[in-house]
Amino acid sequence: MNAAFFDLDKTVIAKASIVAFGRPLRKEGLINRRTVVRAVAQQLIFLQFGADEERLAKVRESMLELTKGWDRQQVAAIVRETLIETIEPLIYAEALELMEHHRAIGDRIYIVSAAPEEIVMPLAELLGVDGALASRGEVDEHDCYTGTMAFYCYGPNKAIAITELAERTGISLAGSSAYSDSATDVPMLEAVGHGFAVNPDRALAKTAAEQGWEILAFTKPVRLRDRMSRRAPMLTGTLALVGAIALGVARMARRSHLSKASASR
Repeated sequence: MNAAFFDLDKTVIAKASIVAFGRPLRKEGLINRRTVVRAVAQQLIFLQFGADEERLAKVRESMLELTKGWDRQQVAAIVRETLIETIEPLIYAEALELMEHHRAIGDRIYIVSAAPEEIVMPLAELLGVDGALASRGEVDEHDCYTGTMAFYCYGPNKAIAITELAERTGISLAGSSAYSDSATDVPMLEAVGHGFAVNPDRALAKTAAEQGWEILAFTKPVRLRDRMSRRAPMLTGTLALVGAIALGVARMARRSHLSKASASR
């Protein structure tokens, strides 16, 4: 059994996922406008120059400090409520086509991302993939983030995570594929038999040339529901139903959590 492992930011979606959720997080009062502007500026730098270890470490530490005290259930509810309108229009058509190809030949499909699991897991469900590997923030006894990382799914840790997954599930990494835009994911690309550089930064483009990895250009962000409607009209209704159910469940869970919080005060 083989698998296809997809990085998320700028590989499956056209911008950094944490930036994409800036507006709903700001609307709920978790971040301010200055934080959103800074995150967008950082993304522009990454697009131009790539993401080196030092720069990403600084971003990671600032984000961890920012999330300290956030309620995990509140964040999860915000993501699920806004997932379709926030992320769906940013999904690359080329990534969807590759996923369809891998499904057709019987491969399992996984999203592997340094983004928080509260963002990655709902998106994996929306895409209908087999699973996801993502970063996990540490939480305290009140289910609030402590500002430290329980597992950071980044760099070598991505390779470790997919290797452990392969050992548990019987996946052949030699027959598997991996897709990423960043040189920080070279360990993941090296861990499989078929590495692909997607819209690569400068460092990854150089490594891809040295390793003989194919370089792919993803240029067409699409709305997932529009693409589904062209291929199978019934799936559009299914997606809308899934979205409505997810939205309803998230809102009910959120109301319940807020009611409990109010009662405790």
